[in-house]
Amino acid sequence: LPKVELFRFTTSDGWRLPVKWFLPTNFDKNKKYPVLISIYGGPNAATVHNSFPHWLLNYFLASNGIIVVQVDHRGSGHFGKQGVALMHRHLGKWEMHDYIEAVKWLSKKTFVDTNKIAISGGSYGGYVTCMAMTYGADYFDYGIAQYSVTDWRLYDNVYTERYMDMPAENPEGYKESSVFTYVDKYKGGLLITHGTIDDNVPFQNTLELVNKLEELNKNFEMMIYPGERHGIRYKFMHSLKLELKFLFKNLLGKDFTDL
Repeated sequence: LPKVELFRFTTSDGWRLPVKWFLPTNFDKNKKYPVLISIYGGPNAATVHNSFPHWLLNYFLASNGIIVVQVDHRGSGHFGKQGVALMHRHLGKWEMHDYIEAVKWLSKKTFVDTNKIAISGGSYGGYVTCMAMTYGADYFDYGIAQYSVTDWRLYDNVYTERYMDMPAENPEGYKESSVFTYVDKYKGGLLITHGTIDDNVPFQNTLELVNKLEELNKNFEMMIYPGERHGIRYKFMHSLKLELKFLFKNLLGKDFTDL
């Protein structure tokens, strides 16, 4: 099995962020490996746990030569109220700061292929992925954004206003947290998926992002799932194969069906 390690790395401003990574089978530090950062990223919602994962995809990817990294930012809950409070009125700010710090840290590793840094997530993780591919376009090469929030004005007010307050009270915060503020920086390499009757993150989030990317003549890939709600359930295997083909093609330079 791939080797799994749990540790922390220190950001430039002194936060020791938790990391779990899955190193490829027969890992050789003298080789170059692509990286997939797998995240959720929401406030008070950690991804890194000292436990065996219930989902074995990370083992599968690592066994095929991809370093899979999970890392939690300062507002993820690991640092209590001190960290979560930083996100008030500033969703997206500290997530991007810390995930970019993680990429900078990874890029110093001699075994990391710095031209193949990918990020993937769904729901809030999809939002973070879209931000990474726009706001953080200089650091992330590929992304898979699933059923993503793209602007907090397009999400439910019960969740959004808990962290952002009302739009009229925090107009700058809403602007700074929107993917559309940074979409002109997008360089390509994004796969977008969404169900058409998503009753959590409205499909409008994806439609408006796609419309803007098309207006800017940007290249992207998209798969729409008619009749699917939040998360792709009934067509899960199609979605999984699509993601694997995307990762194998862009990170490993081969077709998934070659296995």
